[in-house]
Amino acid sequence: MPLIVIPTPVGNMDDITLRALEELGKADVVACEDTRHSGLLLKRHGIDARLLSYHKHNEAGRSEELLDLLARDKRVALISDAGTPGISDPGYEIVRKAVDEGFEIDVLPGATAFVPALILSGLPPHPFLFFGFLSDREGDRIRELTGLKDIPWTLVFYVSPHKVVRHLESMISVFGDRKSALVREISKIHQEALRGSLTAVLRKAESGLKGEMVLVVEGASVDSGDEEARWKERALDMAQKGMSLKDVTSILSEELGIPKNPIKKWLLGQKGIK
Repeated sequence: MPLIVIPTPVGNMDDITLRALEELGKADVVACEDTRHSGLLLKRHGIDARLLSYHKHNEAGRSEELLDLLARDKRVALISDAGTPGISDPGYEIVRKAVDEGFEIDVLPGATAFVPALILSGLPPHPFLFFGFLSDREGDRIRELTGLKDIPWTLVFYVSPHKVVRHLESMISVFGDRKSALVREISKIHQEALRGSLTAVLRKAESGLKGEMVLVVEGASVDSGDEEARWKERALDMAQKGMSLKDVTSILSEELGIPKNPIKKWLLGQKGIK
């Protein structure tokens, strides 16, 4: 039997799919972060299932137990308190191990917080980089942000309300004052998107904000000349390593959002490239 990964609502309790409810109803075991929290969701929809705790503190050991259930042909559903398991909640370990052991896996589409936040931000949605939670330690956090500083894509972070001020201050120190949006209480009555510079958002956060939050930040500005020099350098490197002209142009066009023809034309003009 398969392992079924099932998203659950991030805000409004009605944001759950009919298929998710069907799969939860068929499951022999539902692995969840908090049995009390998930029990309320299942009770709301008239589902009586065996609940098994699966959280960051017992993930390693519990994964073995879930694999044993799968081996005994039991249908296992995996959910988190909110959103899609494995994004920033427990789930990766059991999925990785199930893949390694050759078990069937299905992941249902559904609720996740960063997609609505990205769209609500008003910043370019493609391409974007989802980072998740930054480190709690300032030194580690600065190193993480420094590694992201020159990426020209929109950046998406999860942040908790009691850490948002510190994290915004770190971003300003590394990124400068970029455009941003702090989206909170997604899919709830008090949902809001606080848009503006990082400094402006910081001022609002300093007044005290509650709820789960997603922070969307503008990517690094790229001078067109620098951007061209970078893709040319990368294209040449890829071609010299034996990658086909077609693959090089397709990959760079998709990643950077630039037409294929200029890449192809430039490569054909380079010595030794066919």
